Amino acid sequence: MRPDDAVCTAACAVACYALRREPTMPPTLTRDALNRALLARQLLLERSDQGVARTIEHLVGLQSQLPNPPYLGLWTRLEGFDFGELAALVEGGDVVRLALMRSTIHLVSAEDAVRLRPVLEPMLDRRFRASPFARALAGADVPGVVAAARDLVAERPLSFAELGRALLERWPSLDADALAQAARAYLPLVQTPPRGVWGRSGTPRHTTIEAWLGPGHRALGRSAATASELVTRYLGAFGPASVADVQTWSGMTRLRPVLETLDLVTFEDEDGAELFDLPGAARPDPGVPAPARLLPQYDNVLLAHADRRRVLGPVDFAQLFERFHMVPGTVLLDGYVSGVWSFERSGRAVNLRVEPLSGAFSARARGAVGSEAERLLEAIGGGNVEFGRP
Repeated sequence: MRPDDAVCTAACAVACYALRREPTMPPTLTRDALNRALLARQLLLERSDQGVARTIEHLVGLQSQLPNPPYLGLWTRLEGFDFGELAALVEGGDVVRLALMRSTIHLVSAEDAVRLRPVLEPMLDRRFRASPFARALAGADVPGVVAAARDLVAERPLSFAELGRALLERWPSLDADALAQAARAYLPLVQTPPRGVWGRSGTPRHTTIEAWLGPGHRALGRSAATASELVTRYLGAFGPASVADVQTWSGMTRLRPVLETLDLVTFEDEDGAELFDLPGAARPDPGVPAPARLLPQYDNVLLAHADRRRVLGPVDFAQLFERFHMVPGTVLLDGYVSGVWSFERSGRAVNLRVEPLSGAFSARARGAVGSEAERLLEAIGGGNVEFGRP
């Protein structure tokens, strides 16, 4: 072998070794790609016919501190959604409303209520300990308070005001609201009907899930979910996602080790943030058309990520919340939040008012949004669609 051949061979060997050693950069997902993935998994690209109960479990519940938005959220996702079907599931105990992710009331299946609550309990404990209610109970027998509360709400459903007053009889030197909130933090308290039933109302009253479902209910024998299962289900409904996204949705912390032990694929977003996803999950082409959709107040699509730009686009979430003092009903156009909507009562009719957030809607957009709004009004027996100005 000639000397120059030997040098070339050695150089090639070094180059090949370097190529083998150099890490492969994960693919980049654009904001539009993340948007379409989220819409597909949230059943917002095409309405589904998979059924109410199955959809609630697929979405890992719907945020429900207000009782009506889950009905509207399912209407916008399901073909031929029947408001009465969900109401019957609520009244029958097949789905329940209780504090879960982020310590916020969610509508979930009875099975998920039983299985998800235990894995979220450390988060609920942490949030309660950081609250003014915990400080008001400093030095108190909190386990004793919780045990007494369990007995009280097992006898009959109570509002938090009623529960607080009842507990105050035993602990008269403490704060009634703090006593009731300790029960909320440490007991799986479900809100009982008529709260949560479409077309009806009532003071929120609570009992334990065991008392509500009754002995022998199939859900009560289910084993608790693991953090890995919770993360996997989140990705199926909201991914691809970063560690911060999963933690924002769940309220839990230190989830990176959980994600890193799962069989997942990784990507980067346009800013270089690491994203995790299920290998076979839907990731449509970012150019797939996205129809106009009406999301209800507090829809998890707007709340389930640390980086909400995948659905908010240029809209600033903090300013949106500050303007409306809540998470309003929102209008999706081409996949992104472009307006807000609300019901307004006019005599006996319920009108639907739409307002663009910046700039007037084009004639085409106005037609698409108007068509969705008319469908919703037809479903609830309401009145007219009204368009406001930005």
